Amino acid sequence: METAGSAGEAGEYGGDSHECTCGKCPQGAREGHRQAAAAFLALREEFAAGRGVPAGLAHSAGASRQWVSDELAQSARAVAERSAAEGGAWLDLVWRRTVLVLWCGIAALLMAQSLTAIDGGWTRTRTAGLVAAVVLGLALTGAAWLHRARGGLLAPLIGEDNRLSTSRAVAAVWLLPVGYAVLMSAVRLALAPDARERDALLDDLQLPGPAGVLIVVAMTCGVAVLVRRVVSVRIQTRKVQKITAERPRGLDLLTDDAGRGSFADAQYVLLNLIAVLFALALLCRTPGRLPSLPWVLVALVAIGTATYLAGKYAEGGRPVVLSVVRVREVGDLAAPVRTGDDIEIRGSGFVPPGAQSPDRLARTIVRIGAVYVPVPLVPITGGFANPTDDVLTVPVPADVEPGRVDVRVITAAGVETNSYAIDVVE
Repeated sequence: METAGSAGEAGEYGGDSHECTCGKCPQGAREGHRQAAAAFLALREEFAAGRGVPAGLAHSAGASRQWVSDELAQSARAVAERSAAEGGAWLDLVWRRTVLVLWCGIAALLMAQSLTAIDGGWTRTRTAGLVAAVVLGLALTGAAWLHRARGGLLAPLIGEDNRLSTSRAVAAVWLLPVGYAVLMSAVRLALAPDARERDALLDDLQLPGPAGVLIVVAMTCGVAVLVRRVVSVRIQTRKVQKITAERPRGLDLLTDDAGRGSFADAQYVLLNLIAVLFALALLCRTPGRLPSLPWVLVALVAIGTATYLAGKYAEGGRPVVLSVVRVREVGDLAAPVRTGDDIEIRGSGFVPPGAQSPDRLARTIVRIGAVYVPVPLVPITGGFANPTDDVLTVPVPADVEPGRVDVRVITAAGVETNSYAIDVVE
């Protein structure tokens, strides 16, 4: 880690803080992001209180608003860069921790087997269980090292939007114990002393005994593939707006892209977790055999899967402009829209889920005729008054030709709304 005394790095540290903000190590990236975020919040609150605007711009409400918006957008980009550095450092750190947790689990298995062997003695089943765990651990460790830049063991669970995928995580939770049970059966088969025991082991793998768990594994793996296809198609058809997250979080499994609790995701995780715990209990009682999952649990998982898929089909929606009106100041007379006036665009879906951060809000654009107008950030205490999900306020530039022009909104996700015609007079 770089220190505060490193030559040539003085610009990496702010104020009197001597914390590392290099962005190249987890501690420095975290501290750099914290300082950048604190500086942005202080700047936003200062502007919200009406302070900090140059005296030369104070006479013009439009000019001062645009200057404030530009300053906030620039500061927000700095926060986003620091956040990206923190996310990269977090991924580099988490792959080591996941591997450590994996081998701690294998060590715990060895300890548990050793303690339970005091009375009954060491058996071939315990040997098979330990060998299967070590082989699986080595395979997962190798995969984690290959994907260390993407979070190691978490890499297959991270979706294209840089969030933990609920469908992939549930499928992985089923695949790991089932794969371990099959691998343990293979080791027991290799260690079997005679043909009778080998035949008995093979009979344990025959249907219909493990049919329930195989159906559940097939459902969850199929859902993981299907959901990716559904989301991709809905993005291409502009029915869903997707914003890339700063980094994966555990809450992604239970929430939507905006961080709000999702019923479809939560019930899918809960029902599968109950079924997995039941399957693990059966696996502990009969090691080396695929658990015979009760059909009631299979039906519950199927219900949760259907609900989850229905939720994926129902979520989202295209942004839409419903109306455009001229903003009337206090004491102003009713008049048509002219260049220089502010217009208020009313609709829905202007701020996609996950785009509430200032740098994403600053990407919202309004196209008035042939002119692209950035939506200004208007700070208030604790947030922003503009833009919002259902209302945008922008000035009509002087470059807009008088006459009938179309107004469209381009969201931070790159999705363009329908057009709404307005008349601009000279």
